[in-house]
Amino acid sequence: MTVPKGRRAVVAGVGLASPGKVATNPYALIAQASLRALAESGVSMAEVDGLASTSLGTLAPIDVGEYLGLRPRWIDSTAVGGASWEVMLAHAADAIAAGHADVVLLTYGSTAKSDLRRGLRTANLNWGSRGPLQWEAPYGHTLIAKYAMAARRHMHEFGTTIEQLAEVAVSARANAVDNPEAAYRDPITVDEVLSGRMIADPFTKLHCCIRSDGGAAAVVVSEERAKDLPGTPVYVLGTGENVSHVSTSQWPDMTTGPASISGPLAFSRAGVTPDDIDVCEIYDAFTYMLLMTMEDLGFCKKGEGGPFIADGRLRLGGTLPTNTDGGGLSACHPGQRGLFLVVEAVRQLRGECGPRQVPDAKLACVSGTGGWFCSSGTVILGTEAP
Repeated sequence: MTVPKGRRAVVAGVGLASPGKVATNPYALIAQASLRALAESGVSMAEVDGLASTSLGTLAPIDVGEYLGLRPRWIDSTAVGGASWEVMLAHAADAIAAGHADVVLLTYGSTAKSDLRRGLRTANLNWGSRGPLQWEAPYGHTLIAKYAMAARRHMHEFGTTIEQLAEVAVSARANAVDNPEAAYRDPITVDEVLSGRMIADPFTKLHCCIRSDGGAAAVVVSEERAKDLPGTPVYVLGTGENVSHVSTSQWPDMTTGPASISGPLAFSRAGVTPDDIDVCEIYDAFTYMLLMTMEDLGFCKKGEGGPFIADGRLRLGGTLPTNTDGGGLSACHPGQRGLFLVVEAVRQLRGECGPRQVPDAKLACVSGTGGWFCSSGTVILGTEAP
């Protein structure tokens, strides 16, 4: 679509909640993150006329709007797993371009870790057994097992090694060292990853994301509105979204995911290429997820993800700093991490990350994955207007 003058979408503010040792409830984390994002943006809660939120399970986002005292004229509750937030950011940009909203608040909160401690949930998510899942659920195929099976396929097809996959976790931890908000900051080695407790072959514990509480928020406004706001504007330059499958048996190729569609769409619409990107924030619930997504986005050829990441390329100081806060493998993963990717990318582009800052970062690629490579949302963010 042709975007009217002054209606391009700009991320004007972002915020994270501070859950502490035990968070009270997800709504409190949502409120804290939202108020911080609004304060940073210079926009008041009363100006918010668009709201995007999902995953809490009570008529989202109506329940979040009630908690925050909002009555928005535009809403989105797209629920496609961890990619939801990149997809909703794309929808918010479209809504602003069309004049359906002027100030959109994206917000999320989860007490996944606290719920486990209280015995309110189990470690394994229950996805139900209706529809297509009825053909898989009876066999106990967990989410982790699906990713592990896909990783094994990539290893078989392309010779990807377990050491190369382990480097994803090692790089994430290396980046987390300089993030005071990261859950785990002590450096780890490839050998430590490989010698950990087996979860689902070939994944040991450190191949898998951590469990945490967390809240995040982002305020999206029009370019015209951003001119009156104090912060450095971060433009939504291009977006793409795609879905693939629910049944693993219907996944055409376990070495290619939906980011192979959403990525090229986002790059094309932004008018840039993977070679132009300064920093990446990529969903990393498991080490293989990041490796395959990097291939799908076009940062390397299919099958070359292992060698691509093996030389420390993803670390701060590497040629493509990725998950600069430590990612879901070390910083935080409260259930759906997609919005946290946006927050870190915006902070990097604004030069606000202190010792983990990527020098002269102007373009960021943010890509979220949902389910077991079931969905993807990719967003290209930049500090310069297109």
